[in-house]
Amino acid sequence: MKMRFLIPISAALAFTAAASAQELVPDTVPAASPPPIEAPLIDEWEGIVNIEVSVLVPDYREPWNSGQPSGGSGTGFLIGKNRFLTNAHVVSNASKLVIRTTNDPEPHPARVVFVAHDCDLAIIEAEDGSHFDKLKPLTFGGIPKLNTEVIAVGYPIGGDRISVTRGVVSRIDFRPFSHTQVDSHLAIQVDAAINPGNSGGPVIQSGKVVGVAFQGFSGRVAQNVGYIIPVPVVERFLKDVEDGTYDHYVDLAVSDFAIENSAQRKALGLNGGGIGVMIADVEPAGSAGDILKRGDVLLSMDDNPVFNNGLIRFEGELMDMNEVVERKFAGDKLKLAYQRDGKKTETEVTLKRFDPYVKLGEQYDQRPRYVVYAGLVFQPMDKNLMDAHQIADRAANYMFDNFLTEKLYVERPEPVLLTTILADEVNTYITPYAQSVVDEINGVKIKSLKDVKDALAKKGEKPGFVVIKLLEKGRPLVLKRDFADAAHPRIMQTYNITEDAYLGAD
Repeated sequence: MKMRFLIPISAALAFTAAASAQELVPDTVPAASPPPIEAPLIDEWEGIVNIEVSVLVPDYREPWNSGQPSGGSGTGFLIGKNRFLTNAHVVSNASKLVIRTTNDPEPHPARVVFVAHDCDLAIIEAEDGSHFDKLKPLTFGGIPKLNTEVIAVGYPIGGDRISVTRGVVSRIDFRPFSHTQVDSHLAIQVDAAINPGNSGGPVIQSGKVVGVAFQGFSGRVAQNVGYIIPVPVVERFLKDVEDGTYDHYVDLAVSDFAIENSAQRKALGLNGGGIGVMIADVEPAGSAGDILKRGDVLLSMDDNPVFNNGLIRFEGELMDMNEVVERKFAGDKLKLAYQRDGKKTETEVTLKRFDPYVKLGEQYDQRPRYVVYAGLVFQPMDKNLMDAHQIADRAANYMFDNFLTEKLYVERPEPVLLTTILADEVNTYITPYAQSVVDEINGVKIKSLKDVKDALAKKGEKPGFVVIKLLEKGRPLVLKRDFADAAHPRIMQTYNITEDAYLGAD
């Protein structure tokens, strides 16, 4: 899972289908379409279901509220006894799920069993699975070849009947996934129409599932471009949840720089053959943080030579070198060979998830965390928060934009912002402090939201006051403690806040 913080042109929102936030390419068939695929009988598709979702979108502006209701629909398909595979973005933030088959209008309540936001996959089950006992699960194939035809089956635009579109496999590549906007995995590009509602549906070739429809490419730059999640990514997800929990993708947490200049190769002492890519950066908290260094030349991964452009021949195909890491799980070992100062070294790293980058992507299925005191609202920095509040403070934006590149997470693992000031006589004339990064409270360095809760209860150097220092604000924010303590319950009642803090699930 290479750290490429790119935002795809089509950003799939929770509870909607691929690229629902933007106009998608019309559902058309290319003029020079290959001969039609012989479609299976409709009863063979009874395992492909329509998923209707009621959603509660978290409110990051008023985090004590339950959220805003909404809804959407998508597609899923049977893969085992009462197990339906779909996209994570179809069921994200769901408060209620209902599934229907194409030949039965009866709604069947369902629930989420597993969800993997980092690869946009989920498994749901019907609350009463007996209705689906006689249905035949769909089976998986392999990675389809380029220029071969596939069909996408689903319920686009929320239709009640199954829809089939067809297209050709046009590219197999390591690409960003739009659900989180920070994760990249192997994806297959097709020219079959992938419309809202298709998400989570099977893409079929020769009667077998070769991928899951999940996002499209909108706009005038490209026409009839859709993407499917290939079988290797699906199989990794299914294997991960075999023990009853999802452990997320692991990451080497390094970036690379191609060594294609002949003088540079010679200066590094490489012997030719096009082997070796330079390590451009290493995250201290990553799997290789205490092993690799910037300037090292990575030669091989699990005995597979790494070419000087960062590609690797893996399972007979030329792929991004991170595909080797993609197939592994938390706690697995990865064998590395690298060169430093002309000396070759072989070692092993234990792979783990790299948590800091998660804050830079969209997050789902979680209640916003916060602390409220005397009308001051403190919240941990993440993308959901930055977008909801449209944060304009220079220091806050610098913190978010450079959280990884400048390794700011090392000193401040969870930056906290003073997002809002709920007006009351106790906090008049301090609104310019809103949206600032909190540096200290009562002499305590703030590295997480829990620090805020603890520091507010602490008596600092000025026991009669609450002193809050904010980044790039010359003067501290000061409240008289007895006035603030007295005003706190009044403000809670005025703004209908039933809980003055939520630090997260235990």
